[in-house]
Amino acid sequence: MDPKPWRERIAEEEQLLEQLRTLSSDAATRRAQALRDGVAELGTIAAVARDLGRSWQAVDQAIKRDEKKAPQRDATTE
Repeated sequence: MDPKPWRERIAEEEQLLEQLRTLSSDAATRRAQALRDGVAELGTIAAVARDLGRSWQAVDQAIKRDEKKAPQRDATTE
């Protein structure tokens, strides 16, 4: 059995990396929404961070990163 040509292997690995980036991005979005839900329930980012045993900066940054990547809505179309 001949091994796959290197170009084909590279193409397959690049496709897999793109799938992983998409999965990671989707997971980060869902995580940020869960953090927002936690803030709504507990009242503050600091309270969510304490509950999770994380720093408030980590929670805040996760939420802000998601807000930056979310498409901006055009106020004129709403």
